[in-house]
Amino acid sequence: MNLSELRNALPDYAKDLKLNLDAVLSEAGAAGLDARQLRVIALATAIAARHAPLVAALEGFAAEQLSPEELNGARAAAAIMAMNNVYYRATHLIHNDEYAKLRTGLRMNVIANPGVDKITFELACLAVSAINGCGACMDSHERVVREHGIGAQGVQSALKIAAVVHAVAVTLEQTRAQSQA
Repeated sequence: MNLSELRNALPDYAKDLKLNLDAVLSEAGAAGLDARQLRVIALATAIAARHAPLVAALEGFAAEQLSPEELNGARAAAAIMAMNNVYYRATHLIHNDEYAKLRTGLRMNVIANPGVDKITFELACLAVSAINGCGACMDSHERVVREHGIGAQGVQSALKIAAVVHAVAVTLEQTRAQSQA
């Protein structure tokens, strides 16, 4: 299923999602991001949203402008944040400062060479962290991208992509479940 077919599969009650999907996936609607960053973030957030048809559609969209290494960079952001968001969210939600003093001990070698530039990887990690609900990771990645020249509009665009992609995944999954009931 390509992106157009997927958009058309959204039910009428989700017309706003159709409009928002078109907007956030356009360069005009992703202020502060370049086309490459937009596509990396879209793919990483689709993976985080866990809806296979959406992942496939956004992978096709991303592949129009990204190299295989950059596609893997998006996958790497989703993979590493799937681990980190659980760990860091838990250690920050548990009201015991002792966990902050412990060595994490989780391998994160992909961060050194993720397949995309550092800022694009950080933006994707920020967007995935928003889907996964890890405030500590969102703070950390937002700080890094802002220190490297990404303005508030770029951060907002990454978060809007995450929000819309996640909402589309939830809606499509619900539509599928209802049709099978």
